[in-house]
Amino acid sequence: MDITSFNFWEFAVTDKRLEKTIAIDGPAASGKTTVGLLLGKKLGYLCLDTGVFYRALTAQVLAEGVDPNSEIQVTQMAESCEVSVRPPQMKEKDMAVLVNGTDLTEQLRTPTVNRWVSEVSAYPGVRKAILNLQRQVGLQGEVILLGRDIGTVVLPDAGCKFYLTATAEERAKRRFLEEKRSGSNLSYEEILESIKHRDMLDSSRDCAPLKAAEDAFLIDSDKLNPQQVVDNMLEIIRRHCPFIVVP
Repeated sequence: MDITSFNFWEFAVTDKRLEKTIAIDGPAASGKTTVGLLLGKKLGYLCLDTGVFYRALTAQVLAEGVDPNSEIQVTQMAESCEVSVRPPQMKEKDMAVLVNGTDLTEQLRTPTVNRWVSEVSAYPGVRKAILNLQRQVGLQGEVILLGRDIGTVVLPDAGCKFYLTATAEERAKRRFLEEKRSGSNLSYEEILESIKHRDMLDSSRDCAPLKAAEDAFLIDSDKLNPQQVVDNMLEIIRRHCPFIVVP
């Protein structure tokens, strides 16, 4: 499937092959993006981290000086702003994310956005505004969607569902190494505290809390590298997901 650009606020559903859709859920820093991209390349699938919607909105909220604790104001912004995802201009980037025409890609994973994205994404009005956009993408088929509630809420009928997890300590270690390579001065302790905070918010919110779908395949990646996780996923797909062709 050759797709070079998305405007998710105007995207039209063209294919409802849910049996060919893959959902990957899991907590923060569990490796969903790395694994999803590798799996997508193997299968020839588009891979999209649906968290970009919430991160883009959070970045815009902060950029405009809106109080992220104000559910009314944040929800109003979610209902009115335009988010689009396009091919990146820099090869090392997976995509470019624009909000109201402004490229906010570099702001999506800053410590400040990391701090507030779980609060912003917990608001029911925000989730309602973004839910249909996520579904439209998933209903194309031959796509991997990554998130917190893909298998439980966004696409409960996805053809194959995975729940990827690891201990908070292991996830913090991985994120710390990533931050260190990028020149960040964040300490392991700060990252661990942030991850535990996000886990608490994601799993305890009233609207679409983080949890594994009953029919999801659980993969604990504590002692696995990304390729080993993908190999496990491919074996599961071969055995249990007949509509998905593994080359």
